[in-house]
Amino acid sequence: MSKVRTQRVADQIRQTLAEIVMRELRDPDIGFVTITGVEVSSDLRYAKAFVSTMGSPSEKSATLAALRKAAPFARRALGDRIRLRHVPEIRFLEDLTESRAGRIEELIHEIQDDRPPETPEPDGDDKP
Repeated sequence: MSKVRTQRVADQIRQTLAEIVMRELRDPDIGFVTITGVEVSSDLRYAKAFVSTMGSPSEKSATLAALRKAAPFARRALGDRIRLRHVPEIRFLEDLTESRAGRIEELIHEIQDDRPPETPEPDGDDKP
């Protein structure tokens, strides 16, 4: 299967899952969730849905656990909306992109703070 088609299917799954999570999942443990991306296997049988959540670490883990519990329902709802030979098995995973970016930024600032200040070099134009 072509990568372009796989990516189109992944994008459609992401949009549809976002609607399902927002409108149909009624679990009170599910907080504010954004589906940031979906990766689909080349045979379209498996999908990893990356989610970003807000809240404390315990609220985030409760949201992720509730989403994982609701995965079979989300798969059935997805099958009702998207025409595929096989509706992929969905795995909800935490999107760590934001936290990794924050850590990289911290490391850059640490490196910049450890460097001695630069002294300007005298220009050749300065004549006494």
